[in-house]
Amino acid sequence: MTDIPPGDLARQIQAEISAVVEAEIDVEDVTISKAGRRQLVRVIIDRDGGIDLDLVASVSHQVSEILDQPGYESSLGDSYVLEVTSPGTDRPLTSESHWRRAATRLVVADLVDGTSVTARIVSVIDGVVVLQPEKGESLSIPITQLLRGTVQVEFNRSEKE
Repeated sequence: MTDIPPGDLARQIQAEISAVVEAEIDVEDVTISKAGRRQLVRVIIDRDGGIDLDLVASVSHQVSEILDQPGYESSLGDSYVLEVTSPGTDRPLTSESHWRRAATRLVVADLVDGTSVTARIVSVIDGVVVLQPEKGESLSIPITQLLRGTVQVEFNRSEKE
């Protein structure tokens, strides 16, 4: 394997990881960047129900096995730093799975018509997001009418809501 441009290498690694991890795990993104003299390989994973440390450890092991195959050293160098992580709250909600995984969260939803609404996600079923604003009736919005959503961090929210 010769030197591969970082973007192409990231896509190749993402495809290989996606092929070996459990079907319900989404490999959201793989990025490669410089970290001093090493390369930083960041793998972002997610799944319904969230991820835990056991899953991160399992995926880290699987990714390490892929990256330690002969050939990657010419593109990654002699050593690399591997980071397997979740998307975080700052990830924009752009796909149905993103919206579904954020159920019960307060979001600002940007619509394709240029408007936005702040509401709690009630449910996501068959391509329709049901939002409940603080005041007023719930809204059923097709995913195709949503540009993106931004999860709002709530410091005083009880987990029972």
